[in-house]
Amino acid sequence: MRMVGEFKEFLLKTNAFALAIGVIIGAAVGKVVSSIVSDLLMPVIGLLIPGGEWRTWQVVLTTDAEGKAANTLNLGTFIGTVVDFAIIGFVVFMVTKTIMKPAPEPPAPPSKACPQCTETVPVAARKCRYCQSPV
Repeated sequence: MRMVGEFKEFLLKTNAFALAIGVIIGAAVGKVVSSIVSDLLMPVIGLLIPGGEWRTWQVVLTTDAEGKAANTLNLGTFIGTVVDFAIIGFVVFMVTKTIMKPAPEPPAPPSKACPQCTETVPVAARKCRYCQSPV
């Protein structure tokens, strides 16, 4: 029972639970965005590219005795993964930017300019901290 309590304390103190929830939600969002990319965007992009099925593009490095490709560079798969990553990254950026608005900056404390050195000093100041002249 002591270990369960320690584990619960670990989850609450280190924010591991929040991190786990973030990973799960991130994976779900990644699947949705991957589906949008592969099922909605790529078919349209495939119509614009000659040959259509660009994700199967390969460069054959060596062939076996039967003439089949033995070693290939799967450039289409790589480029597709990079495109997926770029789109997912952009969507996550936009969602984060929309949801997490920056906190408004607190208003600057009221201040005035020193008549001698023109440095900014608080309104309640009686003496300039820069030139020591009375304000």
